[in-house]
Amino acid sequence: MSRPYKIAVLLCDTPLPAILTANGNYGAIFEKLFRNSLEATGNPDTEFTVDAYDVKNEQVYPEDVDQYDAVLLTGSSASAYENLEWINKLVEYVRFLAKEKSHIRIFGICFGHQIVAHALGGECVPNDGKWEIGVTEIGLTDMGKKLFGVSSLNLEQMHRDHVPDVPPSFHLLGSTPVSLNQGMVQLYPGASPDSFSPADVHIFTVQGHPEFQTKITQEIVKARHSTGMLDKNIVDDYWRRADKHNDGPGVVGKTLWEMLRASREAAGSHTGKQTAA
Repeated sequence: MSRPYKIAVLLCDTPLPAILTANGNYGAIFEKLFRNSLEATGNPDTEFTVDAYDVKNEQVYPEDVDQYDAVLLTGSSASAYENLEWINKLVEYVRFLAKEKSHIRIFGICFGHQIVAHALGGECVPNDGKWEIGVTEIGLTDMGKKLFGVSSLNLEQMHRDHVPDVPPSFHLLGSTPVSLNQGMVQLYPGASPDSFSPADVHIFTVQGHPEFQTKITQEIVKARHSTGMLDKNIVDDYWRRADKHNDGPGVVGKTLWEMLRASREAAGSHTGKQTAA
């Protein structure tokens, strides 16, 4: 019997109090995403564990990262370009994983997507004050369509920083009119963008939030509106779209599992140092 899958979730923030009370920390929220996504994979009894590490407040990292199939970076209210000790340490850790632990998949979500870009040859910048919030349709590239198995993608969004381009050695998965880079992958050396499979994906990121449920987004919108961070026009537009279908668990979560399973099947074939393609 194969061992349970193990995922390390690097906590880059703490949820708002109402969200924390209802859902737990982001480790628990992502554990729920992985669990809810299992039904879509056809393997609902798959065993897995999620271990959470607070890299923002406690700056704690896995002592033995080799035990994990993947390391996931969560979202954050911080900006990936801030010159803060915990962010600089996280950037260096991503570089270490990418170069020295290439048998471990790296998943970046929102802020995590931006940190990966910042760490590996790209950048994260303010998006001229433009917010993307709520369920948003993402136009997929051919690679995005192949990886996700759909023609377009609806994901919850909550950001006004973005990755304005695609870093060297990465391939674009999709875009919106507001943010060009809505997701990207780095493939293992030798893999072809024209005929790749989940087994070929070393690093996967999305700007959106597959882990967000409607109520989580609503709590953030209400809190940020109350402080004036989100103006009335943005909030009104969000409420018009609040109940749109979200492909987080059924599409993105399923894709995460496909990459995790592929990593087991390809175990041993991608060990050693990762070099940029």
